[in-house]
Amino acid sequence: MIHRLLNALFFLYVSSSLAIAQGQSGGATRDNGKWLFLDSTDIPTVKQHLNHESIFRKYVDGYNLLILKAVDIVQSHAMDGGGYFTGIKAKPTESPIGYEVKLFDKSLLDPPRTTSYCSGSTYGVLIETLNLIFPDGGSKISRDRYESLRMQETDGSRREDQVKFWGKWNDDGWGTQYALVQYSGMGEEVTPERARPGDFANIAWTSGVGHSVVFLGWFKKNDQLGMVFWSSQKSTNGFGDVVMCPLSKVKSVKIVRLIHPEKVFTFDVQQTVNRDLPGDVIDTQNR
Repeated sequence: MIHRLLNALFFLYVSSSLAIAQGQSGGATRDNGKWLFLDSTDIPTVKQHLNHESIFRKYVDGYNLLILKAVDIVQSHAMDGGGYFTGIKAKPTESPIGYEVKLFDKSLLDPPRTTSYCSGSTYGVLIETLNLIFPDGGSKISRDRYESLRMQETDGSRREDQVKFWGKWNDDGWGTQYALVQYSGMGEEVTPERARPGDFANIAWTSGVGHSVVFLGWFKKNDQLGMVFWSSQKSTNGFGDVVMCPLSKVKSVKIVRLIHPEKVFTFDVQQTVNRDLPGDVIDTQNR
């Protein structure tokens, strides 16, 4: 009886917290299924800034708007980008992100460096978004789910790819899809024409490597399709915006939208994922 009562109270907490978050942010962002192109005046002209929420808010609402606010929070930790570095065997090893990321005031990372790389920066955005949606979530998240979200092992060593939530986000291929859609149920896939500012995306380059980004928008230039995104990369010395046109180096993408953040409190930490997924080719002609 007591167990059922506790479960009922927990359900009410999650439901009420979600209702509050939806009242503040409008819930999951919607789209009309058609391409949305940025106004030319909204294409960033500087690499590092804190205007993502103010620039792109006219295109989205809901959780995507909070994600844009979270981009500004992460960017504020390194207005010069903070540096980009990858090196698993380096001493100290690479750092996913250059500051101590906390979920509900619970530390997820003691950063070995002040630098970052792509999936660490986008993960930081996800975590800061959850902090915005559930400001009092610290006492409600279970120990095993918190442990799954950690970005390193308890001894400070590197958490390997595919291990728990962060290991799936950081995995090669479509990490945000593995973590948000399959593993936790917090997200859903959207096709390229449905993409909106504040969606998470993985890009597969024609070179064979990949990139984890926060999508900021499509645009047209001389009848060619371009893309704007935020992440950590060498060209921006870490955190910063990238404006890319044409998209000749993009082989395919996988775009994911946050729709059920409340599942951070209920996802199955033992959930398996299917990594054998095709990417979505961007149809640059039919737009």
